[in-house]
Amino acid sequence: MKSKILITYISVILFVIACKEQKKSADSSEENSKMEQVMAIHDEVMPKMSTIGKLVSELKPKADSTEMGQQYNKAMTDLQEAHKAMMDWMKGFGDRFDSDEILNGKMLTDEKKQWLDEEELKVKALKEQINSSIENAEKILESTE
Repeated sequence: MKSKILITYISVILFVIACKEQKKSADSSEENSKMEQVMAIHDEVMPKMSTIGKLVSELKPKADSTEMGQQYNKAMTDLQEAHKAMMDWMKGFGDRFDSDEILNGKMLTDEKKQWLDEEELKVKALKEQINSSIENAEKILESTE
């Protein structure tokens, strides 16, 4: 189990590094701009994965069958679902687009342009899910200190 988590985190780190090394193309076409926007949202929320892990570890020992324990458990579950959603999104995005399309501005087919529109909506919803789950968990933890 620990090796699976370690492999996941290493994969995520490598993906982030690859995204950060994205070349800035002189061609500021709409699709390149949209790809950059999608990747910017990813790059904004990716560092929050460590915050999610930290919060889960703080909530886990407090989750029990009491009313307050149920709130901890719900917050922990929301964080875990947000983390899984990020991993799923990255895998799906990587399955749809190759590294030249993501990093080098390679022209997209019409189908991939539609996919990019879909991915933009998904990553915006993902950002909201991650931010709200973190905010909720922090609020719950602060209210009990």
